[in-house]
Amino acid sequence: MESGLKEKILGTELLPSQVALFYLGQVGFILKYQGKYLMIDGYLSDYVDRNFSSDLVQWKRLYPSPIRSEELDFLDYVFCTHTHCDHADPDTLKAVAECNQKAVFMGCASVCSALKEYGIPAERICKIKADEEMLLEGNIRVTGVPAAHEELHPDGEGGYEETGILFALGEKKIFHSGDCCPYDGLEQRIQNCDALILPVNGRDYYRTYVKDIIGCFDSVEAITIARNTNAGLLMPVHWDLYEVNSVNPGIFADAIHRLAPSLPYHIFVPGERYILA
Repeated sequence: MESGLKEKILGTELLPSQVALFYLGQVGFILKYQGKYLMIDGYLSDYVDRNFSSDLVQWKRLYPSPIRSEELDFLDYVFCTHTHCDHADPDTLKAVAECNQKAVFMGCASVCSALKEYGIPAERICKIKADEEMLLEGNIRVTGVPAAHEELHPDGEGGYEETGILFALGEKKIFHSGDCCPYDGLEQRIQNCDALILPVNGRDYYRTYVKDIIGCFDSVEAITIARNTNAGLLMPVHWDLYEVNSVNPGIFADAIHRLAPSLPYHIFVPGERYILA
């Protein structure tokens, strides 16, 4: 039985210049552009709950996935920003690979190694390099952008362990950072995007050093980056799935109205569609 979101995705009709974004929860999205479907950081299982909960930290999803992995037989590309299991989920990726023989799986070197460990054939895996643009089918281009989680982690191969994706879909530019914190050089790489998808769950001493939860931008940092890069729209994510690593979206809304009241933003609910026109 289909979830309903699949029908919504496939049934969405767009003008050639439009991009539809469908929110999957946490930081996951499916992008639709000119009949092509791209998923980034889709986390559709409870893998983290089952494998990483402890007496100190209890991981428990606050809502179910809006779509099942087994429904994703229509995807053309699957992107992962890094190997943490809420971004490169073994259960989700294995299920997509099994039900979908056409999807190409893409990520930095560490992601590619993880994908091979999950049993995805090497011929279906494509490496993304930092600061190098790749042309995919049609008018789709992607560029790897180093991500600092909470700092930059060079991989020894000229890349980084965490790598966000800058999508150029025709004239539209969308940047998805994955998990990231500010660093010198980030703003120069992502100028004039139509949309920025940035985590806003923040970081603090107790999460980082006591609970071993590595953090991301806080709301002020994400808003500042969006303002400094002339972003057309800011989409805050990574605030809603796990209570132990969440933030009240009201904090983000308050900050944006104080710091950048003219900056458009959109806060998603799981399964929601947004059309970037």
